[in-house]
Amino acid sequence: MTFEELKEKAHALPLKPGVYIMQDAKNTVIYVGKAKALKNRVSQYFANLASHTEKTRAMVSQIDHFDVIVADSEFEALVLESSLIKRHQPHYNILLKDDKGYPYIRLDVKSPYPHFSMANRAEDDGARYFGPFGNRGASQAIIDALLTALRLPACARVFPRDIGKGRPCLNYHMGKCDGYCRKDMDQSRYGEAIEQAVRLLEGKFQEVGDEIKAEMEQAAEELRFERAAELRDRYKAIELLGKRQKVVAASLADTDVVGFHRGEAKSCFVVLHYADGELAAKDWTLMETPMEEETGEVVSALVRGFYGGRGNLPKQILLPCELEDEVPITRLLSEQAGRRVNLITPQRGAKMDLIRLADKNAVEEVFRATTREERQNKRMELLGKLLDLPAPPRRIEAYDISNTGDDDIVASMTVFVDGRPLKRDYRHFKLKDLVHADDYASMEQVLTRRFKRYLDGDEKFSDKPDVLLIDGGTTHARVAVKVLNELGLTIPVFGMVKDDRHRTRALVTATGEEIGIQGNPAIFSFIGRIQEETHRFAIEFNRLQRTKRVQGSTLDQIPGVGEKRRTELLRHFKSIKNIRAASLEELEQAVPKNTARAVYDFFRAGEKPGAEP
Repeated sequence: MTFEELKEKAHALPLKPGVYIMQDAKNTVIYVGKAKALKNRVSQYFANLASHTEKTRAMVSQIDHFDVIVADSEFEALVLESSLIKRHQPHYNILLKDDKGYPYIRLDVKSPYPHFSMANRAEDDGARYFGPFGNRGASQAIIDALLTALRLPACARVFPRDIGKGRPCLNYHMGKCDGYCRKDMDQSRYGEAIEQAVRLLEGKFQEVGDEIKAEMEQAAEELRFERAAELRDRYKAIELLGKRQKVVAASLADTDVVGFHRGEAKSCFVVLHYADGELAAKDWTLMETPMEEETGEVVSALVRGFYGGRGNLPKQILLPCELEDEVPITRLLSEQAGRRVNLITPQRGAKMDLIRLADKNAVEEVFRATTREERQNKRMELLGKLLDLPAPPRRIEAYDISNTGDDDIVASMTVFVDGRPLKRDYRHFKLKDLVHADDYASMEQVLTRRFKRYLDGDEKFSDKPDVLLIDGGTTHARVAVKVLNELGLTIPVFGMVKDDRHRTRALVTATGEEIGIQGNPAIFSFIGRIQEETHRFAIEFNRLQRTKRVQGSTLDQIPGVGEKRRTELLRHFKSIKNIRAASLEELEQAVPKNTARAVYDFFRAGEKPGAEP
């Protein structure tokens, strides 16, 4: 379908809740979304493309056709969206990688000798699944702890095929396994141990421990001391497992705390699991930035991906921000758990402290996983895509004009290379032949002087920038493009637009196209830092020029003090205050005696007789 046909189809959709499925020319599902009103939501994709984020524009450019499924409610749309995302794994949806981050523990109950293994997802194959748990390392540690506590086989032997074949392995001799490979072993105990392992995975540590303790005491009464010793060791191992694993993949958690940090190169989603007020476990996953959606939209997608399909859910989930679809998500998780699951967004107090801790964990994980160079490279890569440049910009030059009324009109040029300020390349400009303050004429003069010196081979201006950023709006950018065209140069130019609070709000082209940057914190912060640095550099130079002018005007009133003598005095005494306080002998050390006398007399002309000089 053409773009206009897609737009027309979107406008014909009903104002009802539902799900929309975007597909490319190969019929691959590239995005699945839900909507309270399908017409309003889908139409937004095909209107005002300039206002979209870079990611959304890329997605829209690949849409060949789309389908919709009308639902009876927003809740049904949410359930359907989650199901379709899991089935199709669309490229442009925010996804948790279940196959890498959150495996299940599988028990093949159909086998006469069931054994535990890890699985990427729960299948409908008749096996028992527990979880999903944390990362694969944590899941394997749980399996190993269960096998050790219950002295189950951890070797590669297959039962019952290998019973009686060969001698027991080292685990048996070390007391880590009961040796089910032996012919004389009571094989019924295998099933009992597996049944206990299942209950442990369900969190029934106390129940299993009490049973083993009772069996141990009975064995001791019957004088079966070897068996009693085995059961004592098993009881201790289970007790220890219960303490260390208060939450076996959150199955016992009563509170989960969600944290999220959006970094420049990577972002992190963290869930802290609390049981009885104590931190018991932590799950986290890293993902590549950018995620240009609003934070609430990102967290909503990650929460649904993390908890969807889990067998055990906490009583409450603390969230770092408000979710637009909190009501249907609460219903979804509550129905899944078979009881009420509360979603809470704390604003203050102890629960807010837990959110801060979760966010801090997310920050730390991103920091450990990302080098400074990666962050800088990713920032420049994102900026290049945002500005539709052929490559990430390496050298960025920014310009600002500063004046005090019609006086002291100056300009600043700051330089950022690979995302960092290069202060040795900063430059100041004094504006010439301007009777009145005129930002546009000032910018034209500055850029003309700068790039003529570049074309003339001036070493101080020998590097050509990849991007020009001008403090101002469309007209400022248009002036810059005009100068470059007249000089035969082609350099991308963007104006830095401020909001009512004098903060950088967006970038704008010479044709008036506005490029939003607030949706990407890394780029928003970077452009804001450039604008602030350029403004600071201009203001400081303006103040310096104003101070010199004021100081110079005082000395200019003294007969016999011209530009040369004024410069000598200021160089020697540093300020008018020091010149005023100097004795005649001190003044004569800086300038000729007649000039020194004129300066000395000038500053004392208004003093009362008898006053200290």
